This record gives sequence, C-alpha cells and structure tokens, in this order.
Amino acid sequence: MPRDGGIIGVSDHGGWAVLVTAAGDGTLLDRRRVELVDEGLPKIPHHSEGQALPLDEAVTLVERVRVSAERHVKLALDAVATAVSLRIRGVALRECPGWLPSTIAERIQDYRAQNVADWVMYRKALAAAAEARGWPVHWYDAKKVFAAASEISGIKDLEAHFLTLRKSIGPPWSKDHQLAMAAAIVAAKALQGKAAARPKAGDRPA
Repeated sequence: MPRDGGIIGVSDHGGWAVLVTAAGDGTLLDRRRVELVDEGLPKIPHHSEGQALPLDEAVTLVERVRVSAERHVKLALDAVATAVSLRIRGVALRECPGWLPSTIAERIQDYRAQNVADWVMYRKALAAAAEARGWPVHWYDAKKVFAAASEISGIKDLEAHFLTLRKSIGPPWSKDHQLAMAAAIVAAKALQGKAAARPKAGDRPA
C-alpha cells in the first residue's frame, strides 16, 4: 500500500482513548493519549454516576458529558491533523453494539444498555467529528483485528513486530497502542478498497 495518507486507529475507554496514526504502508506517524471529557465530569455516567440520581437528573448529566465529549474529540482530531504531515484518510473505531435503546433514559434504566452506552457515546462522538472533517470511518472488530492486520501486512508474528517497534520508538507502547495500530492497518486496506470501487469522474454506468 502506498504511503499516500494516514489512518487514525482508536482504542477507546471510558473518558479517554489512545490514537495511533499510521501510513498505508504501516509506518507510525503519531501516537497520543487523549482525554474525551472535561475534568470534573463523570466518565461513565450511564453506568455509574447516573444510577444514583433521579432519572431526569441522570439524563441531564449524560447530556453534559456528551456535549463535553463532542468538544474534546474535535480538539483531539484537530491536533492529529496538525501534527501529521500526510493527509488523514480515515479513522478506525471499535464496533458498537446495534441493540441500544433509542433514548438516554431507556439506556440508563436498561441493565445491558447501561454497561455499554458510555463507550458507544464516545465512539459516536469520534465518528461524527471524523465525518465532519470528511474522513470516512471504518468500524473494526477488536477480536479479529490483529489477525486481519497480520494477513494484510504479511507479518506473521505481529506481536514480535510490535515488540521490535516498541524498542525502536520507546514507551509508551501499550496494548492499546498495538490495538489502535492494527486497526489503522486494517482500515487503510478497507478504505483503499472502497475508494477504488467508487466511480471516477466521467465514468458512465453500463
């Protein structure tokens, strides 16, 4: 794959994330940990703090966190775009469950939903910020992304490769960095395929 742009791979947690930007050929371009919510606000309000409040207050709290997250993710992506010399061509985010209730109140009250709703909130904020910049989003399966990255890159022992990379670049280089890097490699291939499949200007349907 040509080194014609960068992909931001994201490994997210409640209220923070690791962003690793890699070129299409797997070259590391940038790595950083970013906060996704203001200090002083709860990081997982659906699951934790919101459970101890009356429902209307809990909904208001979640909304405050969501607005804060939207601001933070925009700043985080702006920072990467400024730091990386290559054009950013997409963002890789962990897949979201598709079964969440439609309202915040329902998510707070549903036990299964409250366990994942905060993570979904942050991922959707990241996706919206990326798409607002014109960056396509690739959703990856964390359980399969390492195997997929190994196949795409042709590196049989990806763990050994990441260990060698860590020795050359130094810390931090955690499991989150490795996951985000693998996701960026997979997304680069997937988004390249989608770009190649799009009709070119002047093409006419058969």
